[in-house]
Amino acid sequence: MFIDAATSSLTVGQRSTNSVTEFVQGLRQYPTANVGDAMDRLNLMDTGIASQWATGRCVGPALTVLTREGDNLAIHRALDDAEPGDVLVINALGGTTRAVFGDLLAEICLAAGIAGVVIDGLTRDRAAIKELGLPVWARGVSPAGPAKYGPGAVSVPVACGGTVVNPGDLITADDDGVAVIPIQRAESVLRRLADIDKFEEDLRTKIRNSTTTTAAGAVKHLANSI
Repeated sequence: MFIDAATSSLTVGQRSTNSVTEFVQGLRQYPTANVGDAMDRLNLMDTGIASQWATGRCVGPALTVLTREGDNLAIHRALDDAEPGDVLVINALGGTTRAVFGDLLAEICLAAGIAGVVIDGLTRDRAAIKELGLPVWARGVSPAGPAKYGPGAVSVPVACGGTVVNPGDLITADDDGVAVIPIQRAESVLRRLADIDKFEEDLRTKIRNSTTTTAAGAVKHLANSI
C-alpha cells in the first residue's frame, strides 16, 4: 500500500482464477443496455450508481471491496492485488456523507491498470479524476474525505447497487449504468448478445428503408399535385 496503516481489521479472500480475456473482448462491442436485455433485464445496478463524467466506459472482471461507510482502508489494500483490466467494485454501504474515493486513489488505480471503478457510495475530486481519464460510477460526490481504519474485506461477494457481485464476475458499464454478468453465464450472455444485435440491426434497416420509401412517396405525391 502507498499509505502506512494497519490492516489487521481487514479480511482478504482469494482472487478468481478464471480466464476472462475472450469474454471481455467479446463484451466490448455491446452497450450495457443490450447486456441487460441478454440477462432478461436482471443483474443491473440501480440508477443511483451513475457515471461521474460523460463517455466513461469499461469492461472487465470484478475486484470486489466491502468497506465501512466513509472509510477506504480496504480499497487501498485491494489495489495491492489488482491486475490490469480489473474493475474495482466497492460496497461502501451506500454512504452519502463522506467520499471513499478520490484523485490519489485514481492515480493508484491507473498505475495498477484498473479499467474502471464502481462505488456504492461517494467519490470526490471529480474534475481531477475526469482529467486523469479513469471511468468512475458512484452515487455522487462530496468534498468530505474518508478515514482509514477499517474494517473491510477484499475479494469477497459484495452487494453493489442492489446487485450481488462475486470476485471475477464480469462488469460492463457505460453512460447508461452498470451490469454484472456472473462468470458462469458469460458464454450464454455473449450468444444472446449476438442474436439481439442482429435483430436490432435488421429492425433498424427495416425502419430506415420504410422511412426512405415513405419520404420518396411523399415527394412523388407532391410533385404530381403541382
